[in-house]
Amino acid sequence: MSEILFEIARPHVALITINRPEARNAVNSAVATQLDAAVKRVEADPDIWAAVLTGAGGVAFCAGADLRQVSEGGMDGLFTPDGAFAGFVKHRRDKAWIAAVEGFAVAGGCELALSCDMIVASEQSTFALPEVKRGLVAAAGGVYRLPRAVPRAIAMELIATGDRITARRAAELGLINHMTETSGAVEGALALAERICVNAPIAVRESLKVARTALDHDDDTLFQMGLDAQEVIKLTEDFQEGPRAFLEKRAPNWLGR
Repeated sequence: MSEILFEIARPHVALITINRPEARNAVNSAVATQLDAAVKRVEADPDIWAAVLTGAGGVAFCAGADLRQVSEGGMDGLFTPDGAFAGFVKHRRDKAWIAAVEGFAVAGGCELALSCDMIVASEQSTFALPEVKRGLVAAAGGVYRLPRAVPRAIAMELIATGDRITARRAAELGLINHMTETSGAVEGALALAERICVNAPIAVRESLKVARTALDHDDDTLFQMGLDAQEVIKLTEDFQEGPRAFLEKRAPNWLGR
């Protein structure tokens, strides 16, 4: 059985599912290898404009590292050269990625969600970085991505205590984009992806490229990055299609080139 399921769930939208519900979708070497391949497939396919990442079973988005594999062979198998943990958290990604969280996203699972651009979570979902409770560090991005996603004081508390927060609290803090009813996270994430795909795909990618680095550079650097992104757009066929569609009072026909 494949540990990662891949499907085109909507036009231009890929749905990637961690398929280990019996293990709370914990990351083993097969998940890491196959998720790494799924990321590369999404990023290389010009007809895929957005991707949704979720976990099977409805109980857990992802419980983090598979501790059975860690106890038997260590952590190395959970990393890939391009994606690091789970083949995902450090992967170079230009497309829009949305985490659809059903149930708990803890430890490395929370870090997977944090490494996506957006999060949609159902109302029964919870989030936590409990590594300190086991004498560990949330080193797959959690210790720096969480302070970028929620107020600093709250992030420090969650990292230092390892405590869980509910989806409702996560929504109040701005950690998640949308909260859905139970079992509705995937549909909610796909709906968000469809809203993204109404727009020019290269424009979305170039805009996200700058936005992702907003906390890493000064204003002058970011301003120039925005200008550089606009120059990329000017070379595309979609650059003419947008104004033409507006003048002709019709929906644009984006080509993604």
